[in-house]
Amino acid sequence: MNLKSQRFFYCPKCGSPLQLLLVNYRDRLVCDSCRYVFYENPIVGVAVIVQNENGSVLLGRRAKESTYSGLWCIPCGYVEYDEEVRAAARREFFEETGLEVELGEVLAVLSNFHNPETHTVGIWFGAEITGGTIQAGDDLDVVEWFSIDKPPSLAFPTDCAVLEMLSRRISKSCRHWQSSV
Repeated sequence: MNLKSQRFFYCPKCGSPLQLLLVNYRDRLVCDSCRYVFYENPIVGVAVIVQNENGSVLLGRRAKESTYSGLWCIPCGYVEYDEEVRAAARREFFEETGLEVELGEVLAVLSNFHNPETHTVGIWFGAEITGGTIQAGDDLDVVEWFSIDKPPSLAFPTDCAVLEMLSRRISKSCRHWQSSV
């Protein structure tokens, strides 16, 4: 860790200053007083990808009060400390879209480095809608269906990468199906 990027300066346990020391072959923040090692670990985020019968994906536009206002994203959010990741994905999707889902497979797991203040690890789930009424909420002001190949301007580079991976996967599946006919 470079001192210029140090974001925390005091121990969360006793309030004493943190200093940079080599611990287990890495520079770590260590408390001068109680010797607590402050690990700066990534935050876990979850996102849910729902496709309709035409193969379009449901995306949300980030609200004015949100970060990346006006840009679009796969509905997403953070896992709470006491929450299982699949429960968090269902909760976040419902809060942002008004829709209940049954989660399927994990489609991607990627590190997000777009925000220098917060390193997140995102988990993207595929899902099927099981209930609810579509209505934007929480960090979103609009939810709409878009062609997977022609999304609007996306807020997060990792969403772009996941949609590209999914598009290639669909295209490969179609080529396989066409060659077997």
